[in-house]
Amino acid sequence: MTRRREFAGRWRSAAALLSIALAMPAATMSLAAEGDTAAMPPPAQDWVFEGPFGSFDRAALQRGYQVYREVCAACHAMEFIAFRNLSQPGGPEFSEEAVEALAAEFIITDGPDEYGDMFERPGKPSDYFPSPYRNDNEARAANGGALPPDLSVIAKAPPNESNDRPARLTVSENPTADLDLGIGLHYHPYFSGRQIAMAPPLFEGIVEFADGTEASVDQMSRDVASFLKWTAEPKLEERKALAKPVLIYLVLLTILLYMSYKRIWRDVDH
Repeated sequence: MTRRREFAGRWRSAAALLSIALAMPAATMSLAAEGDTAAMPPPAQDWVFEGPFGSFDRAALQRGYQVYREVCAACHAMEFIAFRNLSQPGGPEFSEEAVEALAAEFIITDGPDEYGDMFERPGKPSDYFPSPYRNDNEARAANGGALPPDLSVIAKAPPNESNDRPARLTVSENPTADLDLGIGLHYHPYFSGRQIAMAPPLFEGIVEFADGTEASVDQMSRDVASFLKWTAEPKLEERKALAKPVLIYLVLLTILLYMSYKRIWRDVDH
């Protein structure tokens, strides 16, 4: 609880970053009308994991987890991701020892014990990422009525959110003169209604990357966006690797079928 309160202030700004970047459901974070306040199209981005042969940048995924842990985890849960996933092939690929240490940073409520009581213990690799709130009502109360969405698969949220996350995380512009911001809302040109319940969360140096990479807002945005893409599609690389031999097989099968067709029907008038 103490740790959560400690991060609450910067989290309201950080969660905005995440929510914006990952296309949070407009119903939870936006209260403005369409029309003149319709969301602007953010600039397109290039990603190393896109395309038929794309793959994740391991260093970027590890930095992205650090941004999630130190910024986003204060408000957003990832209920479908376990700590052990961080060491599995195709992801950040932390060592097993590192994953044990990362999991132990969290306090997990477990039980009941032999007396029927719940108890707290350090996290283990088999645990799933814990929620920062006990329930949705507590989450809404801490965020002005807005419910921070779970980020496990937020990268798959529709529509046109797959290529613009960093832009959504790094923008900092003032509202236009004709935009009346709601109470507790913040201007964001790339979000539905151009208003969002959380302030921009990232600022220069909020995270100190373990690998020495400069923690600029753009760098943190891209890294956490890559990490969230992985949490939404942890088997992306495996799927693409399987696609290569399948495509080769289909090409060879097509050639074989065509040659068989030509041979079988060679004496038949067409």
